[in-house]
Amino acid sequence: MTQTTATCTRTLRAVSATALLLAFSVCAVEAQTTPQKPWQNRTLSPDQRASLLEKELTLDERLSLLHGPMAIPFSPGMKLPKEAIGSAGYIPGVPRLGIPAQQESDASLGVTNPGNVRPGDTATALPSSLLLAATFNTDLAYKGGVVVGQEARSRGINVQLAGGVNLARDPRGGRNFEYVGEDPLLAGHMAGAAIKGIQSQNLIATMKHFAVNDQETGRNFANSVISEAAMRESDLLAFQIAYEVGQPGSVMCAYNLVNGAYACGNDFLLNKVLKTDWGFKGYVMSDWGAVKATDFALKGLDQQSGEQLDKQVWFGDPLKAAVQTGIVPASRVSDMSRRILRSMFAAGLFDAPAAVTVDRAANGEVSRQTAAEGIVLLKNDGNLLPLAASAKTILVVGGHADAGVLSGGGSSQVTADAAQIALPVGGEGMMAAFNRMNFHPSSPLQALKERLPHMTIRFDTGRYTAEAVRKAKEADLVIVFGNQWMAEGEDAPDLSLPNGQDALIAALAEANPKTVVVLQTGGAVAMPWLKKTPAVLAAWYSGDRGGEAIADVLTGKVNPSGHLPVTFPTSISHYPRADLPGLGLPDGQVFDVVYDEGADVGYRRFAALGQKALFPFGYGLSYTRFAYSDVKVTGGDTLSVSFKVTNTGSVRGKDAPQVYLNHMPDGPAKRLIAFSKVDLAPGQSTTVTLSADMRLLSRFDAKAQKWMQPAGRYDISVAQDAEDTGLTASAQMKAATRKP
Repeated sequence: MTQTTATCTRTLRAVSATALLLAFSVCAVEAQTTPQKPWQNRTLSPDQRASLLEKELTLDERLSLLHGPMAIPFSPGMKLPKEAIGSAGYIPGVPRLGIPAQQESDASLGVTNPGNVRPGDTATALPSSLLLAATFNTDLAYKGGVVVGQEARSRGINVQLAGGVNLARDPRGGRNFEYVGEDPLLAGHMAGAAIKGIQSQNLIATMKHFAVNDQETGRNFANSVISEAAMRESDLLAFQIAYEVGQPGSVMCAYNLVNGAYACGNDFLLNKVLKTDWGFKGYVMSDWGAVKATDFALKGLDQQSGEQLDKQVWFGDPLKAAVQTGIVPASRVSDMSRRILRSMFAAGLFDAPAAVTVDRAANGEVSRQTAAEGIVLLKNDGNLLPLAASAKTILVVGGHADAGVLSGGGSSQVTADAAQIALPVGGEGMMAAFNRMNFHPSSPLQALKERLPHMTIRFDTGRYTAEAVRKAKEADLVIVFGNQWMAEGEDAPDLSLPNGQDALIAALAEANPKTVVVLQTGGAVAMPWLKKTPAVLAAWYSGDRGGEAIADVLTGKVNPSGHLPVTFPTSISHYPRADLPGLGLPDGQVFDVVYDEGADVGYRRFAALGQKALFPFGYGLSYTRFAYSDVKVTGGDTLSVSFKVTNTGSVRGKDAPQVYLNHMPDGPAKRLIAFSKVDLAPGQSTTVTLSADMRLLSRFDAKAQKWMQPAGRYDISVAQDAEDTGLTASAQMKAATRKP
């Protein structure tokens, strides 16, 4: 008998006959409004609801929430689970208790359809996360997250495997395009905003790949060797900021080892840092095929994903046996299932309405706006851009610019349109099936023709250099596309453009001094032809409206405002590992990747060694000019910086002012401590006030397990990029300590 029933029974016994009917009616209403299942009460917190529901589960039901297969028929005769919609993964629900199944889909750049498992299903393809980071605009990151979350929900997907945070420690990294740059502050805020946008649509996002998963070469056997202090001040700080901003329901651990222990069975990372120090209440899911043993449950892993890729279903019968023999406490399995349920309640998987309206046109516009704002103008000698009306004939060369724009490969690949072009690359290994260069059918060539109807615009494939050179000599201006296809599972061997493209660009620039280079790359590349080319754009992988965005920037319809989220070096020798660790080693052989640079990732290391980049972190030109003035800094307990930004040019534009720490009381320390994005008309000014993340004014003391901020003078600068002197100022700060 429930409490409500007992109370009503006592009431009915006490009332007179004349009041009996009224009392009976009141009790009937109470019975109807009181949840039959207490966890359905939406006034309770996600923690309370999860605790109530978890207690109702049997051991077998708990275990059923802790593992699941890929929902892709990747082998002959394989069938999808009955309730799976077809996606990256599936975790069955518990119908008896109304627990929905978890339908899991990749990734940060949009809703994928691997192997066309959902025949004909297409989705909005956002630009690469590296391009997103180049916008320095968290509002765009949030809007992109909303697009991904909305389109996932419309398909019945309720777990989106999105939120890549790993730092770009090496410009050759195969998945750098999926991540958000080399700086922990920028990466944390951009990824966090995207996660927040996804989860605003009532589904779970997963922050990944935790942690120090910074190369693809031998990714299953690479042992990242790094001190705790360095890790806390770099990769882990990026994840910590993303977690604080986005509050993801899940964290996906990585393939690699960290200081000798696999990331998915790493007690320090999962139990100590994530769950204890940061207070993470959600659940840790494995990457697909990253589980090595049942005892990973004791080391912090909560869910085994893509179980067919592991040697066995460790979190099925082996875990059950471990519980029954006392090797794994039953309370730990309860904690694992409760964490999953808690995230499902927090995201609204039990309560949110199923119907979702998707406006693909509006979502495509978000993709276009992001692409246009993340394209970086690297060079513009003689103001060759925007394209002048005096150029009557333009030759566009290479890059399949007649067909569309390049996208990165692997599990993040989005099918944006049925007309998407895929060129097989080949290869071997698990990712070989995904090795196709995909071009979203947004043709830069066609977009230029539409925007410049009175010009003669020709196209040459670039297959034969001599023929392209002949045509270049006849044109007033040349636009050549340089493509570097990057993909999950493989790092680039060097920083060149493959297939002889560097030689092609050099020959075209020799033939026509008005040559514009548009780079479609997964990160930084070398530019041996740079001195001969007056204009260069970094267009990255620009998404399903990328052709339009590139044309808008080239023609001046959009004033470029992207800033580099990674350093472009003059040579790979400027990086601590000129030779890729593990290259050529057989599968199964564990090897060390020693991060001697510690927390000095990218521009920080360049500053520490006094090196000059080809193009520094934060760099980006505009068709207008911006000036900074009136810098004021306040110190004490916190550090706040205010300054005026003025558009001193002749056209409207956006700027990304950056605040850097240059010196601490105990020595030099180059760190981005705050950034913003402003939009100004010609002659317009605005005052920007920013507060520093105080962890960036501190050093992590591993022995004391605290962030330590020494008292004294802190020198800062308001600058255009990491190598710009900018306007300098200083503040006196009090000594402080902070918890990890």
